[in-house]
Amino acid sequence: MLVAGSTRTAQIEGISAAGADSDLLVHTPSADAEILTYGEPIRAPVVPVSPTGCPTPAVVTRAVRELLGLDVTVVDGGLAEPTGAPTVTVGARPGDDVREQDPVSTAPGVLAAAREFGRAVPDDEVYLAETIPGGTTTALGVLRALGETPAVSSSLPENPLDLKRSVVRDGLEASSLDPGDAGGEPAVALRRMGDPVLATITGLLVGLVEGDTAVTLAGGTQLLTAAALARHAGIETPLRLATTSFVADDESVDLGAAARNLDVDLTVTDPGFENRDHPAMDAYVAGEAKEGVGMGGALALADAAGVPMEDVRDRIVAVYDRLLDAREPAEPET
Repeated sequence: MLVAGSTRTAQIEGISAAGADSDLLVHTPSADAEILTYGEPIRAPVVPVSPTGCPTPAVVTRAVRELLGLDVTVVDGGLAEPTGAPTVTVGARPGDDVREQDPVSTAPGVLAAAREFGRAVPDDEVYLAETIPGGTTTALGVLRALGETPAVSSSLPENPLDLKRSVVRDGLEASSLDPGDAGGEPAVALRRMGDPVLATITGLLVGLVEGDTAVTLAGGTQLLTAAALARHAGIETPLRLATTSFVADDESVDLGAAARNLDVDLTVTDPGFENRDHPAMDAYVAGEAKEGVGMGGALALADAAGVPMEDVRDRIVAVYDRLLDAREPAEPET
């Protein structure tokens, strides 16, 4: 289950690598949803890449989906641009800049609607994933508001933590919040310091747990923040997070300690990208992207199903090549 949405926090220069430039970044969640659903963008005008050319993690998750035949549901978590993928709506709207006083005014309603939808999901097992540029910065803001350890990774090789902390300080000041003021009040933390995707995922997580559905958070520190929010909502059930070795190896965050503090069982999967010299994988080895669109969860599913990582890497190359072909203009007829 992929939650796709946006926050204007992503427009702050230096915050995110989830798009070739700030003008294209707004299309990333819509394109990710289409790549995961159809294998290529249908309505979105871009194939999401970082400024250095690192392809979206949707390529990896799509590759695993093709190998395993996974079902996918896309939830509109506040998309700023339309997507051609079928979506479930929970009333989310695009988030404003976290430095404003009320950046996610829809958070209480989104939490309630997503929770109701999560309780009604008939599946036995669900992996929850996200796509939202700028989401680690808003996650940091939420953790500060809750009074939890402020530990987040980054889509950039060098985590711009000083910039993120400055943005969060401005956001807390605009919202008249001190760190910890929103403890036990996830709706307040999300409304004042969060983003609509995080609100949607938290509601879904709580609802799925209440509906006795086995749920795995498929992602990195943003999904771990959803676990923190669920704890502050009263969820005491042990939770699971499946992420990549790229996040686990990020020296700017102690993922293991953060997971233990929240009673979250951690699964880390290494796709062995260093064993393949290919543009679809080289940038990940260099520290870009690290996670997103459920990549860690998809890799964990492939590993659990006994699919060799070499097969996963081969399929990633096939998906990547198809995307390149889709970007090339058609030859004129003669």
